[in-house]
Amino acid sequence: MRNAIANDSPGQYLSQPSDMDGVDLVALAQRESTPLHVYSASLIRERIVALKTALADLDALVCFAVKANPNIAVLQLMAQHGLGADIVSAGELRRALRAGIPAGRIVFSGVGKTLAEIDEALAAGILRFNVESRDELESLQRLAQRRGAVARAAVRINPDVDAGTHAKISTGKAENKFGVSIAEARTWFADSVALPNVSMDGLHVHIGSQILALRPFQLAFEQVAGFRRELAARGHAIESIDVGGGLGVCYREGSDRPMAVDAYVATMRRALCEFKGRIILEPGRFLVADAGALLTRVIRVKHGEQRDFLILDAAMNDLQRPSLYDAWHDIERVSAGGGPPTTYDIVGPVCESADTFARDRRLPRCEAGDLLMIRNTGAYGASMASTFNSRPLAAEVLLDHGRYAVVRQRQTIDELTAGEVALAEDGGLKFRSA
Repeated sequence: MRNAIANDSPGQYLSQPSDMDGVDLVALAQRESTPLHVYSASLIRERIVALKTALADLDALVCFAVKANPNIAVLQLMAQHGLGADIVSAGELRRALRAGIPAGRIVFSGVGKTLAEIDEALAAGILRFNVESRDELESLQRLAQRRGAVARAAVRINPDVDAGTHAKISTGKAENKFGVSIAEARTWFADSVALPNVSMDGLHVHIGSQILALRPFQLAFEQVAGFRRELAARGHAIESIDVGGGLGVCYREGSDRPMAVDAYVATMRRALCEFKGRIILEPGRFLVADAGALLTRVIRVKHGEQRDFLILDAAMNDLQRPSLYDAWHDIERVSAGGGPPTTYDIVGPVCESADTFARDRRLPRCEAGDLLMIRNTGAYGASMASTFNSRPLAAEVLLDHGRYAVVRQRQTIDELTAGEVALAEDGGLKFRSA
């Protein structure tokens, strides 16, 4: 890591707009350019410790949801603290293994696992598969039998619980594509003798993301606990219950009120008090969202007839959440000075009206070149980025007590187009025989 741009308060992770984890953001942006994703290692560690402390006397395994932030350096922080990984693709499997997360601490979720992905995960020896359909279950049986292995599986239950979150990140209602009903799961266990290469000894539930109330968790956990008791009475032993993730964070200061992690764990304890096996948790956003920010500069100020626009060098391809979910992110001016408060629509340069980070936001008057910070982007920021409008992927930087390291180089145009094939010199494409 580099040390040259530390400030005098390395203990403050995000105390002032110009400071993050002891690093001067103005100097960092000057050195590494913008747009720039930055992550506080200290705050990630703080969240890990808070969760593990709340779980201290339980047989619990925390599996970080890799989709939230798959950067190898971030995954290495998880590995260093003994966390596992919740994956949804072969790509995430390889990232987790490369970061040093043992296969025995990896769970595989998702409705669309391909046969190749299932086989690769079997070969790696992952902890268990969270199974979401009868077809997947039968595929797992065939592939495990071919390998002469026994795959451990958890049945993902869809409890038909409204998580009270955005419709696009709700996963526990009957109309959602995830999991199966308890009635269907009951038939799976009844037919389990026909699946000798699959050990169905787990249950799994995950009702959505960015949940700010305890009640939906309570309802979902109680349904799973009741089903486990029913299965035990029928002779089906359950060794693990995976309670998923979903813990919300504060995106909008003064409005969002996330639950305390201790209250969340207490709710889980009460619902599962009779269960003596292992509990698996799959937090993602909770561990990394608040630890991240997107640094971006004002390209120009455009004065329209009805409103003023701040046009940034970051765009919806760098941070999709506002355009995809109408999500709120607090935005602050990092550059010193500034004029009287002014109302802006804050937008990017991409040719879509959806390329809007915020409307009617009050900021100190800004000028071209000013540095802004979009807060709470450590989850589903860089991980959902694209190269739309042929915009290269932004760099990612890890901050740690006054030091920083570039953990993803800024993509170049040549790298962006490297996999593309040009026309042959004679003007004709070189087709292959079908």
